[in-house]
Amino acid sequence: MHIGLIGLGKMGFNMRERLRNGGIEVTGYDRNPDVTDVPTVDELLAAVPAPRLIWVMVPAGAVTDAVITELADKLDQGDLVIDGGNSRFTEDQKHGELLAGKGIRFVDCGVSGGVWGLQNGYGLMAGGDAADVELALPVFDALRPEGDRADSFVHVGGVGAGHYAKMVHNGIEYGLMQAYAEGYQLLASKDIISDLPGTFRAWQKGTVVRSWLLDLLVKALEEDPGLQNIDDYVEDSGEGRWTVEEAIANAIPAPAITAALFARFESREDSSPAMKMVSALRHQFGGHATRPAK
Repeated sequence: MHIGLIGLGKMGFNMRERLRNGGIEVTGYDRNPDVTDVPTVDELLAAVPAPRLIWVMVPAGAVTDAVITELADKLDQGDLVIDGGNSRFTEDQKHGELLAGKGIRFVDCGVSGGVWGLQNGYGLMAGGDAADVELALPVFDALRPEGDRADSFVHVGGVGAGHYAKMVHNGIEYGLMQAYAEGYQLLASKDIISDLPGTFRAWQKGTVVRSWLLDLLVKALEEDPGLQNIDDYVEDSGEGRWTVEEAIANAIPAPAITAALFARFESREDSSPAMKMVSALRHQFGGHATRPAK
């Protein structure tokens, strides 16, 4: 199978390598000449055999909108576009309608795995027509971890459902990180605790709070035991806000996720060891930029 991949940033670059390791031929395009396989989108489309499968992995919002609009003008009937970025589900529906009007198929896919996806594989949540998802299964199988497909891939529903599921996933992630971070601050503030990193390390096996995020917390403390090199300013990339907005729109109580989002807002005003840990965790799993300590 031969696909095109537009966007070779932190996620796309590693996804191209994992796909190739999984037996998928990939022609990639990026504006960065140091990583691109071809100099233009037109040359990428010429290289991929029909019916083409083009995976878009660029920042959500205006950039994704521009790429989808360009592809709508250049692809042929029967081609398939997959948006694997973090687009809002309402944008998927708009993009799907634009492409469908020209006979081009569309699937949205939430992708989780961050900078560790190349090594560990990616969790995938797809939205779209069943036949279109079926066509892309070899690509999904190459990206996901080994083992049962149902443990790391789901066809959630129609167009927009994949990114809706990923949005909620990221909202849950906000709450989990905040809980670990508040526990970190409590332990760090108590003088009877003499081995803070060791306490978290001892939770990694056998406890009910063990998780990959906990493993990354331990890794962050090993690299910077007092989090002295990191500021407590924490960004939010959109999905947390969208999750809270959906909770409000549907009258669904989501106090933990909402509080975690508001804590990030507060981090931009006050010094907080807990928010240093949230920033450290975002860097560990997603490679998100941190601010140096003041």
